[in-house]
Amino acid sequence: MILPMDRTDRAIIEQLRQDGRLSNTDLADRVGLTPAPCLRRVRRLEQAGVITGYHAHVDPNQIGRAFEVIVNVDLAVKDRATVARFESDVASFDEVIEFRRMFGLPDYFLRVATADLASFERFVTTRLEDTPGIARVVSHLTMKTIKP
Repeated sequence: MILPMDRTDRAIIEQLRQDGRLSNTDLADRVGLTPAPCLRRVRRLEQAGVITGYHAHVDPNQIGRAFEVIVNVDLAVKDRATVARFESDVASFDEVIEFRRMFGLPDYFLRVATADLASFERFVTTRLEDTPGIARVVSHLTMKTIKP
């Protein structure tokens, strides 16, 4: 069920999306509330599952993951067991930072982050392409990120 939200709830969400580390006092000031009702609203949004967590944005250069590639994967075999195993295996790879099953083609969309081209090539040839059921892997190198 979708939680009914008013303008203030939406303002709270937007402020927390911009800075999840805001103190309750600062958040309350920004949305025009006093701290106690602001905190009640935040807790209500958390308990309803609207706010699902707070995350740190990490510089990929600082952790050796600055080389990001979009990878499309098509499966040769699409029975339930193969699909389940493929999804389980690929989801476990640390290099895969986003993983989606698509309608139509490609069958899967992956965002893969590694240190550089050599480590990406190693990942594809020794891990991804060793996963059973794959028919085709197509990699797309990003020229420029316009909007993350």
